[in-house]
Amino acid sequence: MAVPKKKTSRSKKNIRRKSWERKVSKQVLLALSIGKVFLAKKATSFIFSSSFDV
Repeated sequence: MAVPKKKTSRSKKNIRRKSWERKVSKQVLLALSIGKVFLAKKATSFIFSSSFDV
């Protein structure tokens, strides 16, 4: 017979959300910095196709 799950506490939920947000913010900063390099056309250590035009 199916048994309902216990409710997750607010603190546990906040901890999980904050850890996810920390991971996402690191990825956002990395993507922005790479994007700025490409827009400045100073990319020397990146390999990308020659059809990439900005």
